[in-house]
Amino acid sequence: MTHRTLATFMLALGLATLAGCSSPAVITLNDGREIQSVDTPRYNDKSGFYEFEQLDGKQTRINKDQVRTVKDL
Repeated sequence: MTHRTLATFMLALGLATLAGCSSPAVITLNDGREIQSVDTPRYNDKSGFYEFEQLDGKQTRINKDQVRTVKDL
């Protein structure tokens, strides 16, 4: 009985940890368009672009000069 309880607890803890890792975001561009991403965009200092995955699975890069805000949902 305790093995099953411990396994259930460990599974719940693992799922909670994974759920906390990805947080969808909305990127608002200077022209007013909004783009939703699967997770928080990563900013690449060398290239000057935000890189993220859209909801449809496409990998996208947007120049930081075009981005007004990035908000986590």
